[in-house]
Amino acid sequence: MQLNTRDTDFLRQSFALADEAKKQGIHPFAAILVNDQDTVIMSQVNGYLPDFDMTGHAERKLMTRASKAYRPDFLAKCTMYVSAEPCAMCAGSAYWAGLGRLVYGLSEARLKEITGNHPENPTLDLPCRAVFDSGQRKVEVIGPCLEDEAAKIQEGFW
Repeated sequence: MQLNTRDTDFLRQSFALADEAKKQGIHPFAAILVNDQDTVIMSQVNGYLPDFDMTGHAERKLMTRASKAYRPDFLAKCTMYVSAEPCAMCAGSAYWAGLGRLVYGLSEARLKEITGNHPENPTLDLPCRAVFDSGQRKVEVIGPCLEDEAAKIQEGFW
């Protein structure tokens, strides 16, 4: 899939944030939220630590914050860029918050190959499109993109 320069830049920003999290010993996932003026309005890394929150995925935490700060009509014009494909929980949170567009790097299927059955990341190999397609409104999904680049962030962590 061919990304435009804007999408590539924002996606790589999510990769850089995930890589920084990895260097700090945090699960290497990150998400950024960009408005329709191409401004990053929020960012989030994985929140598993310090409380061992199994639901502390970057996308879910970001969408919870966004849902509290913005109404669905605003979020419908926003794009979330994520280092890895949102799981079913995270896709559900994006749907309920009202997100309009998603661009992701690493696919859930490839993440599962990398992590195996790691107790801190028992990956659901369920495409986010399947979650969004079961909803009543459209969420545009672009991905996987720059997948080899995104996979390198996960290497050596699990």
